[in-house]
Amino acid sequence: MYFSDEDRDFEASALVEGAIEIMVDLEPDFPVAWVRHQLQKMAKDVEAALMSETNPHLRLEGLLRLFYREWGFCGDRHQYYAAENAYLDKVIERRKGIPVSLGAIMIYLAQHLELPVTGVAFPTQYILRVDWPNSEPQFINPFDGEFVSRQTLSAWLRGHKGPLAPWRESYLTTTSHTDVLARWLTVLKSALLREEQYADALRCSDLALSLRPGDPHEIRDRGYIYQQLECSHAAAMDYAYFIEQCPEDPAAELLKLQVKVLNANPQVLH
Repeated sequence: MYFSDEDRDFEASALVEGAIEIMVDLEPDFPVAWVRHQLQKMAKDVEAALMSETNPHLRLEGLLRLFYREWGFCGDRHQYYAAENAYLDKVIERRKGIPVSLGAIMIYLAQHLELPVTGVAFPTQYILRVDWPNSEPQFINPFDGEFVSRQTLSAWLRGHKGPLAPWRESYLTTTSHTDVLARWLTVLKSALLREEQYADALRCSDLALSLRPGDPHEIRDRGYIYQQLECSHAAAMDYAYFIEQCPEDPAAELLKLQVKVLNANPQVLH
């Protein structure tokens, strides 16, 4: 069963708790108790290891050292787009993930240490923001635990959007849990599509739309999934919605041709 953003408040709890909820929606057998136990154990171990450190800057450095060096959490450089890097239980088990999954765990641990760490959905990847009193914010790449400068982030942006991409300070503002979870689902959906797990990808897409109702790009992607599942009529409807909402998008013209082909196919009932 999927819930809309109005049915539950993801902002009222830790980001990892929201992630657990969506994982249960996607996988009824998701090991909730085990994941929560592992998270609580890590939090207790972090608190015990850094109990005597009163300087918050040094506490953060200690957390990064413990998480990335001693425990060995890291970004999966060899299979970045594998679906298991987005499933929270697999990330904890393998100690490998992607920025959003690793970042969510890091924020959870930082909050237990009363450190001012939040998450930012930067255009290129999820990053962590640290807001010290009376200081400029710092930024951390949760993929490897390294601090990143504004210059580096600007270079990432240009590499992603082109050399003339304008810089916006809004790119560095803390992102709501709902938006992060929607982005998390988008990443997982893309991984599932690469692995041709279309039924699972469809569940991802439907859940993402429960968080962002009417999102034309998400509906376009769902149309592609329907097409792979040979649900021509449903695919055509989703493509038509995207064309109506985003007529200037370069993909719109190509999708118009797809709609004609799909509508010419006999309707398949599943």
